[in-house]
Amino acid sequence: MPTRKSSIDPEAAHKLEKSLAQRPDKHELIDRNILKDDTVAPSLQAAKEKLQRSQLEDKLEHALQARPKPDELVKEGILKAEV
Repeated sequence: MPTRKSSIDPEAAHKLEKSLAQRPDKHELIDRNILKDDTVAPSLQAAKEKLQRSQLEDKLEHALQARPKPDELVKEGILKAEV
């Protein structure tokens, strides 16, 4: 039986092994938002993300509703009056 030749050359395999050995740990990748925190079951992750986005949208909407009007900012000297 003929021997099968490897499809990856040894130098490339060595570079890959070296890169994998130097990669950051899982917690660092989660902290940098490269990986998602998987403390929730995979079947619930989409629902969790949707809920978090909805909560963030609600918080932003509330903040926008509570911001001061332009005329109030002019009175306080934060904005210049339009000429």
